[in-house]
Amino acid sequence: MGVAGAACAGLAASIAWPQTATGAGAALAKMKLRLVFALHAPVQPGPDWPNKGFDFRPYMEKVERTLSRRCRGFEFVTSTATGPEQAAKILDEDKAAGVAGYVVFQMNCWNRVVQTIAASGKPTLYVDFQYGGSGGFLVYNAAMLRARTTNVGFVASSDMDDLVAAVECFRVVQQGGSVPEFVAATAQVRQKGLRQYRGGGIQEDRLNFLPVDECVRRMRQAKIIAVRDQTSGAEGTCMEIPVQRISFAELNEAWKNSNRDEARVVAWRWSKGAAKVAGVDWSTLEASAAMYLAQKEILKRHQASAITINCLGGFYGGHIHAYPCLGFHELLNEGLVGACECDIRSTATMVAFTTLTQGRPGYISDPVMDTAKGQIIYAHCVASNKPFGPQGRSNAFQILTHSEDRQGASVRSLLPSGYMVTTLEVDNGRKEILLHRARTVGNDPDNRACRTKLCAVPMGDFEKLFTFWDQWGWHRVTFYGDLREPAYELAKAIGWKVVEEA
Repeated sequence: MGVAGAACAGLAASIAWPQTATGAGAALAKMKLRLVFALHAPVQPGPDWPNKGFDFRPYMEKVERTLSRRCRGFEFVTSTATGPEQAAKILDEDKAAGVAGYVVFQMNCWNRVVQTIAASGKPTLYVDFQYGGSGGFLVYNAAMLRARTTNVGFVASSDMDDLVAAVECFRVVQQGGSVPEFVAATAQVRQKGLRQYRGGGIQEDRLNFLPVDECVRRMRQAKIIAVRDQTSGAEGTCMEIPVQRISFAELNEAWKNSNRDEARVVAWRWSKGAAKVAGVDWSTLEASAAMYLAQKEILKRHQASAITINCLGGFYGGHIHAYPCLGFHELLNEGLVGACECDIRSTATMVAFTTLTQGRPGYISDPVMDTAKGQIIYAHCVASNKPFGPQGRSNAFQILTHSEDRQGASVRSLLPSGYMVTTLEVDNGRKEILLHRARTVGNDPDNRACRTKLCAVPMGDFEKLFTFWDQWGWHRVTFYGDLREPAYELAKAIGWKVVEEA
C-alpha cells in the first residue's frame, strides 16, 4: 500500500460510519456518488490526446470496479458527458436521485464538464486521466484554484491508490463535515501521497552564456516566420523579436519545389541515424525531408532564424502535405528554431534562450504532472536530440507516427537523465518570463499522447506548479542547463520581470 493508500486507511479508521435510523446493527447509510467521465466518446473517433481510436472503456470499468470494491459505504453511479449541456442534464436528473457528490474524470483535454458540475456546489473530486485529459485538467483546475472554488478537490496521479484515498475523503461530508473540509482532506492525502524521488545527483553541465546586451541585440535582429493560415504580412514583435506571417500556400509551394534528390539523402540519413523507425513508410519519410528543405528555403528567403507552423490545421485542412516535425527536429539540431502549432510565444522563448545559451535548443511541450512519482513530464512529438547544442553530444531518437492521429512522421527523443533543466514561457503583453527548474530522471515510453516524454523532478513547491496554467496556457519550453540567473538578467535588460511557478 502506498503513502496515499495508508492515508486512506487511516482516514477510514478514524471515522465512525453512520447508521440508518433503524437502530444498532442496521445497514450503514450509503452516500451516493456519481462518476462523470468527460470525453468525446468511449472509443475516440478523431485525433486528440490520447490518440485516435483509443478505447477508454477498460479504464472506466477498472475505476468502477476498484472504487466499488475498495470504497465501502458509497454507492457509485456512472455517466459520460461531452460538454456543459450533458453535464447540466446530469445535474438536473440527479436532483431527485439523492446524489451527494461527484467525481469528474478529465478523459480528453478540452471537454468543459467540471465547470458545470462544480457550479452545483456539491463536493466534487476532479481527476486527471493522464496523457488523455491533462491539458484541460491543468488549465481548468488552475482556474478553479485561482477563483478559490471551495467545493472541488483534485487528483493528478498515475497510482489508483491515490484516487481511492481521495474518494475516501467524501466520508468527511458523510459524517457531517463541511464541503471545504472535504477539499482540505483531499489536499492532505494528495500531499502525503507525493512521492519523493531519491535518485542520484545532478550531472555537471557547463554553459557559456552570451553577454546579455549582445543577446538582446541579436534578438532584435532575428525574425520569426509564423505560418498560421493563408494570410501574410508583418505581425509586430514578441519579446522584441520581429514576427513575419506567411501563408500555407507559400510554404506548400516551397515543399513542392524542393529538391527530391536532396530530400532522399536527408531521409536516408534520418532512417540510418534513428534507433528505430516504426509505422512510417519511405514515402512519408521522404515527404518529411522535403518539408524540412522547404522550411530551410523559407528561412533563407525571409532572412529568419525561426519558423513556427500551424501543423495540425495545415495538415488536416489539406494546406500542407507533410508534418513539419522531423524538419523542426533537424532545425533545432542545427541551432535554428522550428516550433510547433504556430505558437509565437513559445517560439520567441526558444529564440531568446537559444541565443542566450549560444545554440542550445528549446523543447516545446504539453506538460503532465504526476504526484505518484513526484514528476512533471514534458510531452510533445518534436524534440532535438542535441540538447547541449549543435556541437554537443547526441542522444538516441526514434522516428514514429505523429501520436494523436497515428499519421505522418514525428520524433521520440530519448533525452539524457541526471541533468538540471530550466522550463520557461514568455508573455509579451504582461512582459513576464515564467520559469521553473527540474532534474531530469528518465523518458516515459507510454504509447498514449505525444511521443517524447521527458520526466523530471521539479525543484521547489510541487503544489504551486498547479496554479499557473490558466494564465499561461499549456505549452512550456524546456532547456538543458540552469538558466535561472541569466533569465533574470535578460528580463532586467528589456524591462521585464521573472515569475517563478515553483
